[in-house]
Amino acid sequence: MKLGRFLSISFLLLVCILLADGTANAQTTSVFASGLNRPIKIIDTPTGHFLVSESGTATPNSGRISIFDSTGNRRTLISGLPSGLSMGSALGPAGLELQGRTLYVAITEGNSVMPGPLPGTIVPNPNPSSPLFSSVLALRFSANVERTTEGFSLTLADQFALLNGQTLTLSNGRGDTLTVELVVDFPNYVPNPLPNFPGNVRNSNPFSLTVFRGDLYVANAGLNAVFGVDLQSGAVRTVTTFAPIPNPLFPFGPPVSDAVPDSIRVFENQFLVPLLVGFPFAPNVSSVRIVDPRSGINQIFIGGLTRSIDILPVKQRGSTGFLVLEYSTDFLSGAPGRLLFFASTSATPTVVAGGLLGPTNMARDEKTGDVFITEIGSGRIIRVQIP
Repeated sequence: MKLGRFLSISFLLLVCILLADGTANAQTTSVFASGLNRPIKIIDTPTGHFLVSESGTATPNSGRISIFDSTGNRRTLISGLPSGLSMGSALGPAGLELQGRTLYVAITEGNSVMPGPLPGTIVPNPNPSSPLFSSVLALRFSANVERTTEGFSLTLADQFALLNGQTLTLSNGRGDTLTVELVVDFPNYVPNPLPNFPGNVRNSNPFSLTVFRGDLYVANAGLNAVFGVDLQSGAVRTVTTFAPIPNPLFPFGPPVSDAVPDSIRVFENQFLVPLLVGFPFAPNVSSVRIVDPRSGINQIFIGGLTRSIDILPVKQRGSTGFLVLEYSTDFLSGAPGRLLFFASTSATPTVVAGGLLGPTNMARDEKTGDVFITEIGSGRIIRVQIP
């Protein structure tokens, strides 16, 4: 199942539980910000801000990047980013990576594909709302812009200009500028013929990214792969692909499920990539994989998870533990998500926070140790205070 559809459907189940049950571990969690438009990813910046990608609303091309200060006040960095409705939910900007004053932004599949004529089939959308779905953009702006801007806006004409290779310099009318360029434009889909429907395709869904040793690496949740992009030449290579996961619930659902890589983090010159795992969302088959960027060899780093969607290494007292975010602890029953801490990869985890409404990503304040989690279901950022 496509990641965007999974997040949308699961929200409907989770909201029913959490409206009645509330946010678990209230003594350690609080609402840092609310009213966001489907927040997907969050990163912190050297100037003490958080940058958050938001998929948008029902309006086409309403994706945006927001800036939050330490008290939760929001400003817009840029609006008008590519987005489109898929199965009733907006899919737009997702992965973020800040290198110096350049912000790389992954644009997801949007509405570039649509349901086919048969159950479980996908076909190209002949009229997508943006020409830049399944791409990565580079935004360059000064630290002063980050501290003071009231926002820039991208138009549909700007999107076509970017597709044609132009580098745009946007102005907000107050003397501030921001430049935008297209880094890589992945195909929106690849052929995936089925015996009963040869025209079936598989969607491309760049969902998370990182920069390592001067190259860009993208976790593609639709194609179940990690791609490397040479930032000098634009050349793309496949670093690794993730095999389908055996489905222990079969014959309920197919024999195997898609891996669905949804985050990528650098750890000791390798990558940590959580696998969400697709329909029928069996418990305890999700994992975090460790990937060698040179050989592409990937293997289980932490296993036995359910709907893992992010991981964050945490160094303390000379050792490294791992915060792992689970989107849901049991999707079929509508259970909410939670934040776990592993003192080591083989340790029994500690539940740090539960009752999370569709958590998608996290960032950690290195000064306080607090963790900030985006919730796509509630449109909030949750602050978790960790002693």
